[in-house]
Amino acid sequence: MSDRIQIEIKDGVADVRLTRPEKMNALDRAMFVALCETGKNLAREPGLRAVVLSGEGRGFCAGLDFMSFQKTKASADESDAETDAPHGLLDLYGTKVTTFAQYAAWVWQQLPVPVIAAIHGVAFGGGLQIALAADIRFATPDAKLSVMEIKWGLVPDMTGTQTLRNLVRLDVAKELTYTGRIVLGTEAHALGLVTRLAEDPREAAFGLAREIAGRSPSAVRASKRLLDASRAGSVDDGLLREAEIQRTVIGGPNQVEAVMANIEKRPPQFHDPS
Repeated sequence: MSDRIQIEIKDGVADVRLTRPEKMNALDRAMFVALCETGKNLAREPGLRAVVLSGEGRGFCAGLDFMSFQKTKASADESDAETDAPHGLLDLYGTKVTTFAQYAAWVWQQLPVPVIAAIHGVAFGGGLQIALAADIRFATPDAKLSVMEIKWGLVPDMTGTQTLRNLVRLDVAKELTYTGRIVLGTEAHALGLVTRLAEDPREAAFGLAREIAGRSPSAVRASKRLLDASRAGSVDDGLLREAEIQRTVIGGPNQVEAVMANIEKRPPQFHDPS
């Protein structure tokens, strides 16, 4: 993809790694572009079943590289180009993503397959917002996480206000945002920021990704759509959507194969959705 992100896909699982270790994978323009392009390309990848998102070196992502943006902001026009959203990119509900930075995080929500973030070292500011946009998060007990924007007199603007509120109580989200304090992985897990703790979060994430990849991809993708959509709308809307999507899955080749594999006590052979 670039010198900022490396991708390897094996058995339906994409290994996506931020590769700017000398800067603790801090977000410069090249990293933003790489995140957006990687997400768009993976959305079109045939046979994709799950994604593991991690960072090389001493941390997951240290957040925005302020010095890099100061050096490259040569004109107002260039600044606008760096913050405008990619043309035609929509979120799950048809709402236009407002900025380029927002899409670099929200793209992981948009992928049709589960995304698992593996956090070690630090996940600060924009780095944390990228991790929060994943479906599931593994972290080391000593990982350091922070909604750090307040330190620079800013607000979370990479979709963090939308993802954070769905993971923790609103008062907790406010406290973390107002103070920018750093929480360790153990506290992050207790608060709900992190799904599970692991000494080796990448290994744990790949174990789960491989397990997901062995399930019906039709049912997994449908489940992600249903659960993500459940955050908006009424219960009535959710139940109707549940019934409608189930009708698209039941009786299909992958659902039939799941039943037959269980009956015949053999590994299933699923077909990837088109």
